[in-house]
Amino acid sequence: MIRVLITGSAGFVGRNLMQALSEQGDLEVSGYDTADGPEQLSAALATADVVVHLAGVNRPTHSEEFEQGNTGFTKLMCDTLREFGRTPKIIMSSSIQAALENPYGISKREAEAELERFAADTGSEVVVFRFKNIFGKWSRPEYNSVVATFCYRVSHGIPLTIDDPGREMELVYVDDVVAAITHEMRNRPEEPRFRFAEEMLGFCVSLGDLADTIRSFRAMRETCVLPELGDRFTSYLYSTYVSFLDGPDTAYGLDAKSDERGSLAEFVKSSHGGQIFVSRTKPGVTRGNHYHHSKTEKFLVVEGRALVRLRHLQTNEIVEHEIAGSDYRVVDIPPGYTHSIENIGESELVVLFWASEMFDPSAPDTYFCEVSH
Repeated sequence: MIRVLITGSAGFVGRNLMQALSEQGDLEVSGYDTADGPEQLSAALATADVVVHLAGVNRPTHSEEFEQGNTGFTKLMCDTLREFGRTPKIIMSSSIQAALENPYGISKREAEAELERFAADTGSEVVVFRFKNIFGKWSRPEYNSVVATFCYRVSHGIPLTIDDPGREMELVYVDDVVAAITHEMRNRPEEPRFRFAEEMLGFCVSLGDLADTIRSFRAMRETCVLPELGDRFTSYLYSTYVSFLDGPDTAYGLDAKSDERGSLAEFVKSSHGGQIFVSRTKPGVTRGNHYHHSKTEKFLVVEGRALVRLRHLQTNEIVEHEIAGSDYRVVDIPPGYTHSIENIGESELVVLFWASEMFDPSAPDTYFCEVSH
């Protein structure tokens, strides 16, 4: 078993890392945070094979707390290890601001220097990550990053204030950070030394574009339009946004349209993936009797019994599929076939539909034509 100590374990990155490492069977993971006393720190340092040093201060009440929480705590940790004569591998989470001349950056740079001296004195391996702005689940609004703040405010209906929409920032995703730290934990170079980890690839975005994208996530509940999840940054950002939804707000209603046949509601739409909608149809009712030139569809009966009928517009060949909800059977609707779906059961028919295009009322590509002729 590899014994791992994570300082700052109750923080944003700490909680994500603790959860990820708990899923690996060959690790014995312990955490240390501000609620713990010096005895717990000493006991953990006495046995740790790897120390992931995440603890620090980035938004204190007074600027002198930077030195105490960043430089001072790092020095205390190094001095304690010296007393024990221990040389665990140390991985430190620093910041790109360590290159700047502000109180936070200076305190981080001096903390790095403490670890560099420790490595030189003891031969311990020390790796420092200078992370960019990190975003992801379990981050704190108004504290960890502007992404957390924007996600919290938009998800709670609070207006955003942006002084410079064109200002660009670089971001890295917390799962990528966790993966980089985990990889480094298991990396065993031939010559242990102090070094900086390779810079992580991240994402560059303007504050205006960031805000617009996050606002579109909230608007999805009305538009049903999915974000562009094929883009990694958008996918990560959407996951972060959803993590800020409060318990009751994780559910929302769809805009269902009802008539004498039953009801129908759009679920999700995508410019590259078409759209999904669901219908409820009363017994004996038939839907459809139309065809498409280019649009294709898939029908999935979820509950009840249906008769799906297709007729080729040129050959007049008719194909019929009788399907029950328990069948988990999908019917493809090719272009050039007029088609219908009839509820032939005694209870309500529930069907999930997928169409290859979002419905455009100005060009619906839908033409009425009875299957029977």
